[in-house]
Amino acid sequence: MSNRDTFSSYHPAVNMLYFTAVLLLAMLLMQPVCQVISVVSAFAYSVYLNGGKAIRFSLAYMLPMLIMAALINPAFNHQGGTILTYLPSGNPLTLESILYGISAALMIVTVITWFSCYNAVMTSDKFVYLFGRVIPALSLILSMALRFVPRFNTQIKFVAHAQRCIGRDTSSGNIFQRVRKGIRIISIMVTWALENAIETADSMKARGYGLPRRTAFSIYRFERRDLYAAVYIVVCAAAIIAGAVTGALYYRYFPTFRMARDGGTIVASFIYAALSAMPMAINFREGRKWKLIAQRS
Repeated sequence: MSNRDTFSSYHPAVNMLYFTAVLLLAMLLMQPVCQVISVVSAFAYSVYLNGGKAIRFSLAYMLPMLIMAALINPAFNHQGGTILTYLPSGNPLTLESILYGISAALMIVTVITWFSCYNAVMTSDKFVYLFGRVIPALSLILSMALRFVPRFNTQIKFVAHAQRCIGRDTSSGNIFQRVRKGIRIISIMVTWALENAIETADSMKARGYGLPRRTAFSIYRFERRDLYAAVYIVVCAAAIIAGAVTGALYYRYFPTFRMARDGGTIVASFIYAALSAMPMAINFREGRKWKLIAQRS
């Protein structure tokens, strides 16, 4: 992590509750204001956690995905009452289809960005701590699966570098030689993945993982701040859901675009922003405390 993330030091249950709330709301609410709030908050937190890596990832993958998804939908979806022009195929290009394409693209980008934050905060130790006693086998499998992608990515770089040092670089030679060298690297990685899975399973079995009376050491303690944070998340999420049910966050894209614009919409949007910006607000407050302590000392 490029910065000290105070929110990561909260109890794993609070971290899981927060990401469950923001991910579900990001997938269920396609209201434009909420989507903008969510994507901005997710991007800001991702940059705080991962630094320049998050910016490069967003520019290299998220931005093209956003543009592509926003352009594909109007090409195939011709619903909507506001016709802007006609495509060469004779189908209408509508404003509503464009807005819906942008909204769908924002939803996808927001969810992926929130998941990148989740991967940085919810480590495998936290996941096993939360679900190890309830679903020990499944929690171990999910923990291994979540760790597999970054570890596989790191390991394949080592293997490729080692193969390059002995003259088996995949960027040299004709197409058949490159394919053969690439298959060799994949074969090595598959063997490594299988051996690693077996070793992990044997290690956890030797430690008595999953046994009914097995005890486990934990550094996590549910403190008063965790209780306040959990209550805050639940209250904000409940208020947002209530706003959606009562119509304060009403929206539609077809046949014409409509969105609620009243006092309830402003209040619900403000609460949504307060929930989405919670980790950054905690980090900002903690940073100010450290600065004040440094100034006094």
